[in-house]
Amino acid sequence: MTVHLARRPAAQWWALAGFFAAVLVVALVGGLAVARPADDYAALVRPGWAPPSWLFGPVWTVLYAMIAVAGWLVWRRAGWGPALGAYAAQLVLNAIWTPLFFGLGQRGLAFADIVALWLAIGVTVLLFRRISTVAAWLLIPYWLWVTFAAALNFTIWHLN
Repeated sequence: MTVHLARRPAAQWWALAGFFAAVLVVALVGGLAVARPADDYAALVRPGWAPPSWLFGPVWTVLYAMIAVAGWLVWRRAGWGPALGAYAAQLVLNAIWTPLFFGLGQRGLAFADIVALWLAIGVTVLLFRRISTVAAWLLIPYWLWVTFAAALNFTIWHLN
């Protein structure tokens, strides 16, 4: 009889570290794509409801932690499968957005990416819900923030 890797205590903690590393890579891709995103953001014509640039760092830090824990919870229960495939897809779409929006200045393409991201998060939430209700709920604030970010992306695209 073999022991599922997710049931071994050391493997669980290494896996959690791996999920945190994955979201850290996503954050770093965005951070490395733009030398000064706060300056770039400040230079844009923005709607009055746009948040200040300092808010993005703390919000994304909390969201990335929740995203990592959600993925880990699903891995612990189900291992690798379609739910984590959807999870990986939304991470890739997340990583692509900042280089598109800021690095390349492709606001329309960034909007298409964020719409695909929003849909991928929705699929991930539905798949996670079948495995872990807690994991699904951990993604809801992320989904809501991406909804807001999509509206902001669209508005900035049209104002600039």
